[in-house]
Amino acid sequence: MNQKIKQFSGFLAGLAVLLVLDQWTKNLAVAHLKDKNPYVVWDGVFQLLYSENRGAAFGILQGKQGFFFIIGAIVIIAVTYLLIRMPYSSKYIPLGLCALGITAGAVGNMIDRLSQGYVVDFLYFSLIDFPIFNVADCYVTVATGVLAVLILFYYKDQDLEVFSFKGKGGT
Repeated sequence: MNQKIKQFSGFLAGLAVLLVLDQWTKNLAVAHLKDKNPYVVWDGVFQLLYSENRGAAFGILQGKQGFFFIIGAIVIIAVTYLLIRMPYSSKYIPLGLCALGITAGAVGNMIDRLSQGYVVDFLYFSLIDFPIFNVADCYVTVATGVLAVLILFYYKDQDLEVFSFKGKGGT
């Protein structure tokens, strides 16, 4: 099997697994939390609380669905470009996993926006009054944090030249 096909197949399989997990947890939230009192996991720290989010974190951009679709499309295009250019090498596996997490989060929330007009959120850290979030948000946040660490401390400039619009494509 061609290396690029293996790479794309692995990415798509991982994406499918993460999307199923995201949608399953959101369906559980709807079934067990909607129109009910929050489920307190750790009093004063963490609870499961159903919320319909029509914006982004902290309630910004309420009702701006078009903006979120554009961002989702940009993520998908950027990750596709990254996968096309990425060398088939173990050195780039962490980068591919970060791209997977960011894509799964963007697509998971896009599925909600397309099917319902809002995103189902249900994880609430009340200790710090953090915005209510979901599994897809976790994917994006963790993957972006790891990506920042990789870019700052793991990959060298020459490792990332392959993604330059001027550089040669990955092998």
